[in-house]
Amino acid sequence: MEKSRTKFSQRHPLIFGFLLIFAAVVTFMLAMAVFNYLFFDGPRLRTQPKIGVVNIQGLITDSREIVEWIHRLEEDDAVQGVLLRINSPGGMVAPSQEVYQAVHYLAQQKIVVASLGAVAASGGYYAASPSHRIVANPGTLTASIGVKATLTNVEELMRKLGIDTQAIYSGEYKDAGSMARPMTEEERAYFQSLVDDMHDQFVEDVARGRDMDEDRVRALADGRAMTGRQALEAGLVDELGGLREAMQILQELAEVDKRRFRIVEGPEERVSLLRWILSEFSLGDKFYGPKWVFTYE
Repeated sequence: MEKSRTKFSQRHPLIFGFLLIFAAVVTFMLAMAVFNYLFFDGPRLRTQPKIGVVNIQGLITDSREIVEWIHRLEEDDAVQGVLLRINSPGGMVAPSQEVYQAVHYLAQQKIVVASLGAVAASGGYYAASPSHRIVANPGTLTASIGVKATLTNVEELMRKLGIDTQAIYSGEYKDAGSMARPMTEEERAYFQSLVDDMHDQFVEDVARGRDMDEDRVRALADGRAMTGRQALEAGLVDELGGLREAMQILQELAEVDKRRFRIVEGPEERVSLLRWILSEFSLGDKFYGPKWVFTYE
């Protein structure tokens, strides 16, 4: 082993020297990061007030990580306020409801402000509705309060391909929505009742979250999308502005000292060792924590 290493250092002295320098630098940076945390950042971070940020991005199909991060912020006494940053066109019904419930309970303990990005529609708006304030850009696409179910009929295609299906089921509605045949009128009424009930739940929750009259919400809940400016006029949004304005509103409502707080943001992506080392030497005060493993359209 020693012989092989000697040969490598002799044949590639520049590479070998570079590796030694790199190892020394990494060791020094790690030592400095640990020293800095133990004697400076550690005590400060344990006592410094926090503002939590919850990122709700893309289609809402699995709420687990979002909900668990919200629960972490709810249980952290140092967190004085929470900002929801939403860029979502919506998603599945039950996960959207789970996020709504988590935000609803969080808002009973902390000040919550929602910042709507490019789009916060349907399930995305659903999640924002229990917030104390909702801030949208004038051009944000939001609202779209409604439920959609898409059922496909490929009977003609299957016939052309010579495919025939046979189904055995226990009740008359167990085969409802089959792709192999047209929907009956009874089945259509059955699916409509499901959609109507989920729509009623959506309207009731938004009315509760926004403290609005249910009939007023129902009049707006025809599936239409609105710009942020239109949503402000309709009472679905409280302020026009971007992320900066939303953060300022949160600081004021939560009475956070603008010069003395840190941000904890999640659900977090896992951070590489190199990124963690570099963050220790950055001038920012953003904390990259762990990734906690906990349609509406």
